[in-house]
Amino acid sequence: MASVYLSAYKTGLLAKRAAEAWNMLGNCIVCPRKCRVNRLEGEKGICKTGQKASVASYFAHFGEEKPLVGTNGSGTIFFSNCSLLCSFCQNYEISHMGEGVEVSADRLADIMIYLQDLGCHNINFVTPTHVVPQILQALSIAVEKGLTIPLVYNSGGYDDHETLKLLDGIIDIYMPDIKFLDSQLSVELCNVSDYSEVVRKSIVEMHRQSGNLEVNDKGIAVRGLLVRHLLMPDCVQDFKNILQFIKENISVDTYLNIMPQYRACYKILIDSVFARGVTISEYRNAINYARKEGFTNLDI
Repeated sequence: MASVYLSAYKTGLLAKRAAEAWNMLGNCIVCPRKCRVNRLEGEKGICKTGQKASVASYFAHFGEEKPLVGTNGSGTIFFSNCSLLCSFCQNYEISHMGEGVEVSADRLADIMIYLQDLGCHNINFVTPTHVVPQILQALSIAVEKGLTIPLVYNSGGYDDHETLKLLDGIIDIYMPDIKFLDSQLSVELCNVSDYSEVVRKSIVEMHRQSGNLEVNDKGIAVRGLLVRHLLMPDCVQDFKNILQFIKENISVDTYLNIMPQYRACYKILIDSVFARGVTISEYRNAINYARKEGFTNLDI
C-alpha cells in the first residue's frame, strides 16, 4: 500500500495544504490554545516555537508499538516544545525546556530521508501538534528527495480539528494518547479545561481519516489508528470512561496500548495522589477490564 501523501503530492494537494497551514502561523491558530501570535515574525506563544521547528533528536526507535517497530525500528523525530505541557511529562527537558535545535525545511526533509535510509519502517513525528505547518513544508521536499514510507502522527491528542483536517490524505497512521476525559484532571495536570472535548473530537477525526489499523504481510503498520493511554494512579473511573468512549465512538477493534510506565516527575508534588507510579495490580486490572469490554487488539 502506497503512502497516502504520495498521491497528495502528485495532485498538488500537499502543496495546497502546506500553504494553508503556513498561513495559520501569522495569527497562530495551529493548536487549540490559539495564542494568535505572529510566528512568521518570530513571536512565540505557549509552545515557545516561532517560524522554525526545533528537533531534539531523531533515531530508529525500538521501544514503540510492535506494528511500528518491526525489525528495523520506527524513525522517530522528537520535536522540541509542546502546546499541552503536562506537569508530569517524562520528556520535560524537551517539551517544557525546549532542548533541541531549530531546523530549516530542507534539514527536516533530510532527517526524514536519513531515517528512511536507515531502513526504518515509518517516519514517526513525536509531539507534532504545534509544528504541523513546518512538517508539511518539509514533506514536499522530502518526497522530491525520495521519501515513500508511511508517516505517523504521534500526539498527546490535544489537536485542533481544523488543523487535523489539513492532514486528511497526508498522514498514514495516527497515534494519539488519550490522557484523560475528566476535565478536573486536565486542569490540574495540564492547565487546560477543554482537553476532554478536544481529544474526543480529535480521535473521531483521526479514525475518520485513517480507519482501524492495517498491517502488511510482515505485521508492519501501513495505515490506520493506534490509541495510547498512559495509565495514571487512582484514575480507575476515568480509564473506564476512556474505554467506553472508544467502544462507542470508534471500535473495540482499535489497536490499544495501555501504558504502565507513569512515574512522578517534573512538577508533580510529593504529597500529590500522582506522586507514585502505577502498580502491577493496577496494570493487570486495566488489561483484564479492557479484555472484558471486548478489546482484543492490545499492545502488551
